[in-house]
Amino acid sequence: MARALLVIDIQNDYFAGGALPLWQAEETEARLVAAIGKARAAGDRVILVQHVSTAPAGPFVAGSAGVAIRPAILAAAGGAPIVTKHVADAFQDTDLATHLNGIDELLIAGMMTQNCVVFTALSRAADRLRVKVVGDLCTAPTGVVHQVALNALASKLDLATAGEVWA
Repeated sequence: MARALLVIDIQNDYFAGGALPLWQAEETEARLVAAIGKARAAGDRVILVQHVSTAPAGPFVAGSAGVAIRPAILAAAGGAPIVTKHVADAFQDTDLATHLNGIDELLIAGMMTQNCVVFTALSRAADRLRVKVVGDLCTAPTGVVHQVALNALASKLDLATAGEVWA
């Protein structure tokens, strides 16, 4: 079974000093860097997602420091493709599906659990895939919001930890 790790929106605006700092953003980033290395070693495809706002101001504006994907993520992912999105669902109006040709299982990680992770995981465009959200590789504005989102997702699809995926 061919797998891909989709890493959603690990961008500066979600970290300290950014427009929308999240709960445990740095810890989540560190776990993601390690998981990307394990995914690549296992032969899993890695795909990065970058949210770029169409608004003239605010978070994730094109060309701003906040829109940039974190350097540690880019370094860990090597030459992984970057899918640019403008809405929560990483499939909607993007070329993500073309990067998933030959993939059976989609592992989803990233920011924010209750928004982009949920909408991408539940996207109708993902129906042909076995979708699994890697909960310890995601975060949200607070720990409670993160856990509520994961609990809700658990009734719809598989959840795992990085340790379970890359044992």
